[in-house]
Amino acid sequence: MENKALSGMDRVDPNLRDEMLAELFLDQMMNDFKRSKILEKIDYSLKNKDKEAFLRLTEKLKSVS
Repeated sequence: MENKALSGMDRVDPNLRDEMLAELFLDQMMNDFKRSKILEKIDYSLKNKDKEAFLRLTEKLKSVS
């Protein structure tokens, strides 16, 4: 699917294309960062045997992934 989106990008104005690619990149970086922070908190909840935090965080992780 991503290849189809990128293959159609050659018909878009170069400045707009660059802006769109930068936005996609930043969105992906933010999602990766959020995901890593949630995973750290999940590890901490497991270490502390905090079942409620674990369940809440795993649900939150599903919405970020």
